Amino acid sequence: MERMTRGMRQNTMMSPRQVRGTVLAVLLSSVLAGCGSVTASAPAGAGASSSAPATSSAQAASSASASSGAASSGTAAAAAATGCASVNQATSVTVHRVMHLVEPTRAGALSKTQHNATLVRALFGELCAAVSYPSTAKGTVRCPADFGISYLGTFYDGSRTLAKFIYGASGCQIVSLTAGGKTKSTMVLGAAAAAAPKLRADMAAVLGVPTLAIAQPVTGSGGTGANK
Repeated sequence: MERMTRGMRQNTMMSPRQVRGTVLAVLLSSVLAGCGSVTASAPAGAGASSSAPATSSAQAASSASASSGAASSGTAAAAAATGCASVNQATSVTVHRVMHLVEPTRAGALSKTQHNATLVRALFGELCAAVSYPSTAKGTVRCPADFGISYLGTFYDGSRTLAKFIYGASGCQIVSLTAGGKTKSTMVLGAAAAAAPKLRADMAAVLGVPTLAIAQPVTGSGGTGANK
């Protein structure tokens, strides 16, 4: 009986091979469990990384929208400019010569629309510079021979009217500019003359005639050849 009991006890003990097999099984289970936890967490990480580009795209779209809004505001402000603030927007000017002469001296009719923006803006700028200095002359002012030659004109930005002017070119030069609902006038003497030294030359360039022809009548009844 004692021998049988010992035999039974020996049979219930695990062999070294069985122990190693059990340990390996436990370790394998732990590794698999660990892999399962990593695999489960991977989609969460992927979701976080995929949301970053979406956020960046939204921020870029917002910045683009803000820039577009600022550009639109700047364009609207530029379009709203009037008068002398819109000199650089002028694209054309229409000029008519008005004569008040005594016979037998006559001058041909002259009317022209100038589309050269460089010439148009130069004349516009000179007129604005002149009227920025109101006339301070008092009493009687002696002027050169006044042949009654004046020029009436309108500056445009496309079809939009920017300003209208009257330029008395002979005698004492007089400038009147109406822009932005306001009219400014001056006599081109002193500071006004110094501020607009190229006024007569720029008017001649716009009309396509010699500078001397701006303030002097042309004898005869023929045209000047500058009508367009």
